[in-house]
Amino acid sequence: MSVSKVPLTERKAAVDAYRDRPAVAGIYEMRGGTSAWVGATPTLDSIENRLRFTLKHGSHPNPALQAAAAEGLTFGVLETIDPELAPLVRARLLKERLAHWLAQPGARPL
Repeated sequence: MSVSKVPLTERKAAVDAYRDRPAVAGIYEMRGGTSAWVGATPTLDSIENRLRFTLKHGSHPNPALQAAAAEGLTFGVLETIDPELAPLVRARLLKERLAHWLAQPGARPL
């Protein structure tokens, strides 16, 4: 079986495009059974991997979430923040929207 080689210039262009993509910030939830844990992150595209990795290795700092992981959890994005906003505005908006979602019945902080 032969593997086609991608020219170095194309590979570098793809890596540069990946690095230059705007980070999408937002609010997410991990849901297990009747419980929901809500969190905010400046990088929605990578938070699910981070959470699942720490849960898989038993190293997540939230013991209730760690215990619920044995039963299975689902990940969902609740809200995204406009990537064109200034970084300070995005950070403030993330805090405000996280507070809104944590005020919902049954929501626990991550």
